[in-house]
Amino acid sequence: MNVENLNNFMIDVLKELGNIGAGNAATALASMIAKKIDMRVPNVRIMEFKEVAEILGGEENLVIGIYFELQEDVVGNMMFALDLNSAINLTNLLYNREKEGQELDDMDISALSEVGNIIASSYANSLSSLTGLKVFISVPSISIDMAGAILSVPAIQYGHVSDHALMVETVFEEERNLVSGNLFFLPDLESFDKILVALGVK
Repeated sequence: MNVENLNNFMIDVLKELGNIGAGNAATALASMIAKKIDMRVPNVRIMEFKEVAEILGGEENLVIGIYFELQEDVVGNMMFALDLNSAINLTNLLYNREKEGQELDDMDISALSEVGNIIASSYANSLSSLTGLKVFISVPSISIDMAGAILSVPAIQYGHVSDHALMVETVFEEERNLVSGNLFFLPDLESFDKILVALGVK
């Protein structure tokens, strides 16, 4: 069993996981900033790594990648990636401001790392609740670079197993601020098998 062989039913199960995770993330973010956050229904896709850069605006597009290792019963990687405009909108939301320009300072980067941690934790906790598996994530590491360089990390770590990834497109809205990000979920094949068995898909 591997990600290339997922059928529509399995994708529906994973989409439900995406819905729960994104809903929990939206609730956590709303609590953090004391404002109402609307969430669009996540788009869940199985895609090849070579397609991922296109989703992020092309290999040379500047993006922010927040990277985690998955630990315990589920081993692998998770990465939340967003473009610069969404990153600026998100920091504006967090600090209740309207910042101009395209520069992120150390405080912005710290805030983005914390939000990435909230989002990744929301998905990990949802997965744990649904499956009964222990799912922990590492301390986040954040990088601002071209999409091609950002994606080289999970590609190197995961590429020996598969050239595909599970992507959960996540869009949050708060009045004028639109934050669009993509969560890439990359369990190793043994962990992916455990998840499917625990969900009753396999």
